[in-house]
Amino acid sequence: MLEDLARQIRDRKVVLFAGAGLSAQLDLPTWSGLMAHMARELGYDPDVLIRPGADYLQIAEYYRLEKGRLGPLRSWMDRSWHVEDDRLRSSRVHNQIVDLDFPFIYTTNYDRNIERAFDLRGKKYSKIVAMLDVAEAQAELPHIVKFHGDFDDDESLVLTESDYFERLDFDTLLDVKFHADVLGRSILFVGYSISDLNLRLLLFRLQRLWKRSGQAERRPKSYIFLMRPDPVQESVFASRGLTPLIYDGEATSDPLADLFDQLLQIVRNKV
Repeated sequence: MLEDLARQIRDRKVVLFAGAGLSAQLDLPTWSGLMAHMARELGYDPDVLIRPGADYLQIAEYYRLEKGRLGPLRSWMDRSWHVEDDRLRSSRVHNQIVDLDFPFIYTTNYDRNIERAFDLRGKKYSKIVAMLDVAEAQAELPHIVKFHGDFDDDESLVLTESDYFERLDFDTLLDVKFHADVLGRSILFVGYSISDLNLRLLLFRLQRLWKRSGQAERRPKSYIFLMRPDPVQESVFASRGLTPLIYDGEATSDPLADLFDQLLQIVRNKV
């Protein structure tokens, strides 16, 4: 299975789609940590506002309603998600992403760490956040697409309930680009789980598009990396056309880096 995926990567036929799990080794703030900061900014004890089962998107919506804007919060997030250059240089995963040379990298992360990894390696790329970026992107360079926005543009951030409702319409120029980019290519999802509603709806819509085309049997195989066996996730993802890649190595601090290592070895050996 990995041999097939590595062969596609070598042929530049794979789109990387990266979620929050990508930066786990960098110890960036979690969603719960972000919500706790919002609670304190609103004058609440986080343990009171963020009860078990709390809806994080509604808390973010409440924050914007109370504060009127997200500018100060975005500034705090930008500082909190920033890591020093030396630490980013030592990140196996970020260096491996550069080395694997994906033609398109989509991410729902707000931070700039993927782009900075390219910068630190002296590798050029086109970053895409808004419509003008799509028009100006250089076809010969890797495209890094910030699917949920970027810290450089407050209006681009997908953070509140309203933001997610609009994003889930999948009718923006970024969505048109995504459909074009994945046509005839495989997708490798990393850093996601079945709890991510945005991912689940994205997969459902992709599957529906292929069914409507009458060419579903010709859909390129896509993959999702799971850090441990989970029959529920494996079954649901498989029903959406994804092949789960289950980590089966020994305990490690960075299973995703181990996967990328295996792929790099196969790519370089030209199997």
